Amino acid sequence: MIITVASGKGGTGKTLISTSLALSLDGPIQFLDCDVEEPNAHIFLKPKIKKTEKVFALVPEVDYSKCNFCGQCAKVCEFNALIVAKKKVLVFPQLCHSCGACSTLCPKQAIKEVPREIGEINIGQGGKIDFFSGLLNIGEAKPVPLISSVKENVDSQKTVIIDASPGTSCPMVEALKGSNYCILVTEATPFGLADLKLAVATVKKMGIRAGIVVNKDHRDFTEVDKFCQQAHLPILLRVLEDIKIAQGYSIGRPLVEIIPEYKNEFKKLFERIKK
Repeated sequence: MIITVASGKGGTGKTLISTSLALSLDGPIQFLDCDVEEPNAHIFLKPKIKKTEKVFALVPEVDYSKCNFCGQCAKVCEFNALIVAKKKVLVFPQLCHSCGACSTLCPKQAIKEVPREIGEINIGQGGKIDFFSGLLNIGEAKPVPLISSVKENVDSQKTVIIDASPGTSCPMVEALKGSNYCILVTEATPFGLADLKLAVATVKKMGIRAGIVVNKDHRDFTEVDKFCQQAHLPILLRVLEDIKIAQGYSIGRPLVEIIPEYKNEFKKLFERIKK
């Protein structure tokens, strides 16, 4: 089973929930940190990193001995990653989506694709948990290729937990692809509810079943419950607002270590998802 833990906004406690779920279940467990722009699951799972793999994306390189500056490459690029100007082809690798159109359609075969490093994958082990974490290079604009590379390690024979990027843009969608279930983490605030609605719409559009975890729940804001009832979404777990959780989280302690009683709640949550 592949379970992705996502959220409509940052700061809801998505990593708190995903790491606590991984620590609560019996093995074999596989944890993929696909929040590649700011991965921090390792702080809580504390895996021993055994290997680091570099990840590359293909970008165009121009052979000026063949190029006649016809401009065809720039015309076919939907992402404006190439500009032909005064006997020079300007390549903007940050805009390139590695689609291969420029090299394929160049009439002089003057363009080839070369690899460019965009990030790395750290692979390790933390007890019963096989750990994979992507880390995007500073300044990179497109995390999706790296997320895709991290997900190539998915072993469907294991219970797979994916920690997605916050929000509802391309990185979250890429992390969610192929999942059996999505846990959406929200907080009991108007901002949390507004972004939860966007996340629910995204998940429904993708045809993936979902349930809600309400983090930092103080029971004074009931609009989240009303929305979940109207949308026919189960509330799988409530994590009550507690200063002990915030204090422990700030020094890298997972929820189920701070308050051990939650481990049984996460096991119940998992059984409910399986049913």
